[in-house]
Amino acid sequence: MLELTDVTKQYRVGEQTVRALDGISLRIEAGEFTAIVGPSGSGKSTLLHLLGALDSPDSGSIRFQDKEIGDLDDDRQSEFRRHRVGFVFQFFNLLPTLTAWENVAIPKLLDGTGLRKAKPRALELLELVGLGDRAEHRPAELSGGQMQRVAVARALIMDPPLILADEPTGNLDSKTGASILQLLADITKEGNSVVMVTHDMGAVRYCDRVINLRDGLIGSIDRVERADDGAVRTVPEEPAAAITADETVPGDETVPGDETVATDEVRA
Repeated sequence: MLELTDVTKQYRVGEQTVRALDGISLRIEAGEFTAIVGPSGSGKSTLLHLLGALDSPDSGSIRFQDKEIGDLDDDRQSEFRRHRVGFVFQFFNLLPTLTAWENVAIPKLLDGTGLRKAKPRALELLELVGLGDRAEHRPAELSGGQMQRVAVARALIMDPPLILADEPTGNLDSKTGASILQLLADITKEGNSVVMVTHDMGAVRYCDRVINLRDGLIGSIDRVERADDGAVRTVPEEPAAAITADETVPGDETVPGDETVATDEVRA
């Protein structure tokens, strides 16, 4: 569904040029839950911005459902973001003066749909995320987990095939964060793809794949496997092009059902 080929992106920081992404190539299929992990400055946020057409690559190709999106002009980027991508942010980004259902309906309103016409779908999505009884509550009357559920519902209202989540559990306690991760995992069962940037290694157990970034390069791509007893392990999917002969990627790691998943880490 989503394919990147030799994608690069660099920025000017003072007199220095920072190469945020250095020839990234990968493919994300429909119905996959993919985690992007790595240390600060590894290129995670830059990659997420390119996937969501919030920015354009300096070179390379980004194809979404066989259509090139890497070189869209501003108007077409906006249209792509409205109709093809749903965003979930760490800080929820809800409007404090609007009720939960009105916040969910905002993308529809921006697309020209009237509030009355958008309301039934907004209420339906709040039921889906377990907040049917909080539809008339404003953000100040909701917990952090409830606000993030509203944000997930808002991301779904345009029925986008791609959901991008930027640290969606970063401001939540572990129990609430787990419920949000399960919600995102459930979304992929309907055929949506979810790509999540996270520092939470425990989040990996909910995903199908893990992309490890370091210094703008892909260190490894791992497949997440689940055993019948609840144990989770990551298995290398393809060799890491960025790793030299002197560097190593640890082998498979098995994790009991209730413990943090330890993903493979490329040593710099």
